[in-house]
Amino acid sequence: MNFLKNKTITYIHVMAMLIMLVFVLLFTTLVIYEEYNDFDRESSFLRQAYIDKQKKRVHFDINRIINFIEYEYTHRDISLDEEQLKLKVIDTIEHLYGREDGTGYIFIYDFSGVKISDPSWSKDIGKNLLEIKDIHGIEVLKRLINIAKTESDEFVQYTWRKPTTGELGLKLSYAKSFKRWHWIIGTGIYLDEVERIIDADKKALKKRLIKYVMEILSLTIILFGIGLIGTVIINGIISREIDTFSNFFKRASKSYVLIDEKDIYLLRFQKMVVYLNSMVSEIHKRKARLEEMNLSLEKKVEEKTEDLNHLLQKQESFIKHSIHEINTPLAVIITHLDIFKMKFGENIYLSKMEAGTKMIATIYDDLSYMVKKDHFVYSKEMIDFTQFLESRILFFEEIALGNRHEVIVDIEPHLTLYFNKIELQRVIDNNLSNAIKYAKKSTEVMIELKQIENKIFLKFKTYSIKIEDTKRIFEAFHQEEKVQGGFGLGLEIVASICSKNSVKVEVESNRDLTIFTYIFLTGEESESSITGR
Repeated sequence: MNFLKNKTITYIHVMAMLIMLVFVLLFTTLVIYEEYNDFDRESSFLRQAYIDKQKKRVHFDINRIINFIEYEYTHRDISLDEEQLKLKVIDTIEHLYGREDGTGYIFIYDFSGVKISDPSWSKDIGKNLLEIKDIHGIEVLKRLINIAKTESDEFVQYTWRKPTTGELGLKLSYAKSFKRWHWIIGTGIYLDEVERIIDADKKALKKRLIKYVMEILSLTIILFGIGLIGTVIINGIISREIDTFSNFFKRASKSYVLIDEKDIYLLRFQKMVVYLNSMVSEIHKRKARLEEMNLSLEKKVEEKTEDLNHLLQKQESFIKHSIHEINTPLAVIITHLDIFKMKFGENIYLSKMEAGTKMIATIYDDLSYMVKKDHFVYSKEMIDFTQFLESRILFFEEIALGNRHEVIVDIEPHLTLYFNKIELQRVIDNNLSNAIKYAKKSTEVMIELKQIENKIFLKFKTYSIKIEDTKRIFEAFHQEEKVQGGFGLGLEIVASICSKNSVKVEVESNRDLTIFTYIFLTGEESESSITGR
């Protein structure tokens, strides 16, 4: 609300009215835009409907001509030879077909491209026009002959001279063949009629929209003017009342004074007078007591703050030293276990000790990360994700075997990721640890690593009990009611790392199967999502 600072009530009211005016104009613009969109859709529908109708008419005309020729040929007078019959058929077609506007005439060519009949342009009858093209290079006759021979329903669209005006116009034509005489019989439609109808509608729409806009603008200006006059009058009354209150507060801040109810005319403000006078009286009574209390409270706050800071420093120091002290004996245990295995071979009890030690090491790493994360910069580097994941699975192999789990992997080779190794290890280790810990005995733990486009999908699948609340499991110290053991810190660490590095987390769980999916961005996408570039 900073934009309202130091502004008068009149200014605020006027700005509110201007905003309303802007919204009215935006609404008007939106209405006009929608009207044009509706018109465009209607125009497209009208154009297509007109074309479809004319196409059906062309199909009907051509089929009638073909049927007529077939009939004349079948029932021909034996006294007429075939050439005389052709001339009779052509003469009949030229006199019976066509439209009032000079369009819809029937043209006839033979398969080689020689013009046989064309009432609209008879000068080149007998000439071979196979290579004729329109102004856009469309080989009109070749395409029509091909359509007629193949008996296709396709139309040819091209630009052609209109008989009535001599001007060029867009035309659709169709042809069928009478194979006994090697003729193609065709006709077409000109599309300028539908464009003329649409242009007329567009002009009418434009006039209607202009009238509509002018009516809205006129009404808006009138209402704005009336509102402005009313605002000035009302603001004058309110300003006078506010000035009365302002002067009262100025005097009340320096001395014990009360406001006179007779100086206020507006009913709502009159109700405030009683509360204000009561408030001023109470404020002056407590003012003296507060001054005394402030002095003592400031001193106590300083003392308690100093004690609290000292306690927090000691607590942090204790945790750091405790974690550090755990590391040394833990490293000694792991080292001697490895030496023992190298010297005396595998041992079932030794394996269980090693699995337990590795679980402790994982917990240690979690605690170490929790302590350092706010004081340490975890820089990123390019990591061989495939090799790194395989090494962590190998680390947990003894733990999995100790819990009678078989680890099934489906890992794509040579996948790389721009990430911090420590944070990536925390994500993998916590999920591996939880998968082994909570999977049903003697079931498989499945791990997948796949890349799709610029994303790497890391999945951990286990046959385990259903997780009732898949969102709360990432909260610190949260555990499902049916789950026992653990600190509940692992997934909280995982969630913080994923949030920090823009890693998307998805959890699916039902009565049998639980799937944790982590979606990493690779390459430039990963770096830009973190740096904000």
